Amino acid sequence: MLIGEVSRRSGVSTRMLRHYDRLGLVRPTGRTTGGYREYSTDDIRRLFHVESLRTLGLSLGDTKRALDEADFAPSALVGDLVQHTRARIAAETELLAKLEQVESAAPEQWDDVLNVVTLLRALESDLGDHRQRAALAQHGGAAPPVDALVEAALAEEDLNVAGALRWALARAGDAALTKLAAGLDSADADRRHRAAVAIAEVPTAEATALLIEALGDSDVIVRDRAALALGARQVFDAVPALLAMVVDGRSDVEAAELLGLLARDPAPGADIIGNLRHELDTGTDPAARLRLTQALAEIPGTTAQLGALSGDADPVVAGTAAAILRSRAGRTRRGGN
Repeated sequence: MLIGEVSRRSGVSTRMLRHYDRLGLVRPTGRTTGGYREYSTDDIRRLFHVESLRTLGLSLGDTKRALDEADFAPSALVGDLVQHTRARIAAETELLAKLEQVESAAPEQWDDVLNVVTLLRALESDLGDHRQRAALAQHGGAAPPVDALVEAALAEEDLNVAGALRWALARAGDAALTKLAAGLDSADADRRHRAAVAIAEVPTAEATALLIEALGDSDVIVRDRAALALGARQVFDAVPALLAMVVDGRSDVEAAELLGLLARDPAPGADIIGNLRHELDTGTDPAARLRLTQALAEIPGTTAQLGALSGDADPVVAGTAAAILRSRAGRTRRGGN
């Protein structure tokens, strides 16, 4: 079979076939009656072996060694190819992610593309101040690459940088929420916590709905962050979690203040007071009962409850309730004057 026909049937160009010939990789060993060099059946078989090995990423030199050296051991070489291929896939995956981030910014001019790429490179910096400036930077034209900002926010450990990233995401509004919502589904509790903190700074109904979902998170830190954010938004779904924070002593002062804010509405306020009294009446931990007593002080209209507690068997609880009542009475007198 002459070179032209071999090329048509194999898909290997004549130029590459001649290159294989010069390297001694695949040489036509036959001759036609006219003296032309011709590929034999064995030559064609070797050519297909070469092409098969080339698809694995072997160099031409390694391919020749594999076919010509009887003692050639493929295990080490194949292992190297596996590592090389994994590295190449990782690099290509990283490039694809970066291209998608640029695409998500909908650039209209090449200056927009360059601005986005500059931002992405800065977000990858090892220097916190570089990352912080990148998050705070304003780029005209293209929108910020929200996907990149979200990923940076979910991974950022520097508190100052994280704050700047959350600020940038809050400006993006609901555009950032889809990616942040995916962060709430992460197996990594730290990423879920960072997602909840970032969502808390987006003042929309969609963000509120995500925070309500986060109240059911398996990690107490995530639940607490969601409860504090919802309490500040006066969402009553947060009441059980805020009450648990007071009982357990986790950010209890802030949680008590938010319970007081929510209790300004008379109907839920009565339920909140009832829940606090129930925990006081059934609780046995002195520190928890003291925190619950102090939480009652944040709620107006609890004079009767505090009066009952001023006779509590626990002298600390009783003394605290009495002190709160005296303080209230003093404020009332001063207001009357």
